[in-house]
Amino acid sequence: MASNPPGKCCTEANLHEGTPIGSFKQIFDLDTYTVGDESLDKIIIIITDIYGNHFKNTQLIADAIAKNGYRVLVPDILNGNPLDTSKENLQDWLKKHTLEITEPIINGFINKVKTELKPQFLGAIGYCFGAKYTIRNMTETGPLDAGAIAHPSFVTIEEVQAIRKPLIISAAETDPIFTTELRHQTEVELAKLDGVRYEITVFSGTSHGFAVKGDLSQPLVKYAKEKALNDQLCFFWSVGLVKSGGKSSL
Repeated sequence: MASNPPGKCCTEANLHEGTPIGSFKQIFDLDTYTVGDESLDKIIIIITDIYGNHFKNTQLIADAIAKNGYRVLVPDILNGNPLDTSKENLQDWLKKHTLEITEPIINGFINKVKTELKPQFLGAIGYCFGAKYTIRNMTETGPLDAGAIAHPSFVTIEEVQAIRKPLIISAAETDPIFTTELRHQTEVELAKLDGVRYEITVFSGTSHGFAVKGDLSQPLVKYAKEKALNDQLCFFWSVGLVKSGGKSSL
């Protein structure tokens, strides 16, 4: 295992300030938060954590990405059933969102974006629960051009070993899910992949979930959250630049 299953830390969240500027549309049969110019040929899909695509923090991240020249899509990968801790505990919720249930939803959406929208660049960002499915679409024949993950859960070593596309990882200093040991193990496996570009950053003073739901009143957390997103954007820009033969529209 490259990261452990989700735990209590995944359910702890701070709501961020701001008003989302995107809208919800049915895209390839999924309720999707969408923001950015629809004519753009650079698309980033956010594969959400257990709080889903109606979580304001995730929408604000999508808005920030769109301002950097991307069309951003945040599909409902949870069958309209984000975790509500007042009604259900995490372990019972996870039984409704197994790999067998969730992967066809995500893969169907990503593949349709790839084949029907035909973007020049297609990236994905997976947070916690969504990281596994980002990585599983980064194989040799996977539809993604690059992927980014932050504080991943449920990722196996075999999935890491199958990666063939550029990957950036944003990790927390304190994380019972993506532990120091598992992070080091992941680094070892990535280093074995011939020709696969990767980048890993560990942010001090942070814990699991910082990139989406951290306490922004804490200076180190606020810095890490913003730096992680900037790193992801720079990484995607660089990969897109290489793919386009050095021509950038940014």
